Amino acid sequence: MTTQPVNPRAASVGGDDLVLPFSTDKSGISGRLIRLGPAVDTILDRHGYPDAVAEALGEALTLTGLVGTGLKFDGRLILQTRTDGPVGLVVANYDVPGKLRAYAQFDNARAGALQPAGGAALLGNGHMALTIDPGGDMDRYQGIVALDSQTLTEAALGYFRQSEQIPTFIRIAVARHFLDGAWHWRAGGIMLQRIARGGGTDAGRDLTDEERDARLDGEDDEDWTRTRLLAETVEDHELIDPMLTPERLLYRLFHEEGVRAHAPVALVAECRCSRERVHDMLKSFPPSDLVDMREADGSVAVTCEFCSTTYRFAPADIGAD
Repeated sequence: MTTQPVNPRAASVGGDDLVLPFSTDKSGISGRLIRLGPAVDTILDRHGYPDAVAEALGEALTLTGLVGTGLKFDGRLILQTRTDGPVGLVVANYDVPGKLRAYAQFDNARAGALQPAGGAALLGNGHMALTIDPGGDMDRYQGIVALDSQTLTEAALGYFRQSEQIPTFIRIAVARHFLDGAWHWRAGGIMLQRIARGGGTDAGRDLTDEERDARLDGEDDEDWTRTRLLAETVEDHELIDPMLTPERLLYRLFHEEGVRAHAPVALVAECRCSRERVHDMLKSFPPSDLVDMREADGSVAVTCEFCSTTYRFAPADIGAD
């Protein structure tokens, strides 16, 4: 893998909508920095959610991008929550090599009364599931953690500690930014992990007690503690600032550690729905199941929950009554 020392004067590919993996020479810590601009703005704007809901969904997208770009194979990472809070359902997908999509279901009256940064109050109690789907005939791996009036970021930290026994640091920021005469959603985040020599997260494999203890002992490791403390100095505005390149931010945080950048991963807002897929789905239904879906003229309209695209089909397209 080709790496190079971070040059604070370098410009990233596009500057936005990317994940920049990195590592430190002195402490041997691995990490990823994510910066979302048009991608997160496109996804959040197309839904028209209240700001508090959009911010929570932006956090889910950012977290999914941070974790998903660590996949070493073609496949998909699915983040999903089910809770008793105003936002009862959040779904965010990352498809290799960098496609993002997401949506939320919420109680408009309850969610609309909350201010942005409602976080834990929006989600309430329930659970968050992180599912790795390799595709094909390969088995899925799923980790589930409880949501107990906490943010998605806090739940993810619990997931990595409980399910994978990996010392992890995550910081995420989501906010509107005034640019070119209009407000646009932006998001950013940073993730550090102390991966044991030999790499891998052993997803789906039960660790021995000795392996688990060794990994969790890493939380007290001097190199890990020092690097985590440096990461904790990052400010929310730095994570989303379009004038601060990811390379310059990494250099600002970790130059004393000898930080190296790896090849960036480009991200894009892209849904997997299509008119053909929706048509095939409708054709698979018995005619009796389509009765309640038909409009006055006999047509059927289906709106994708992820991208809000509406596909309309004439009676002849799906079979007459």
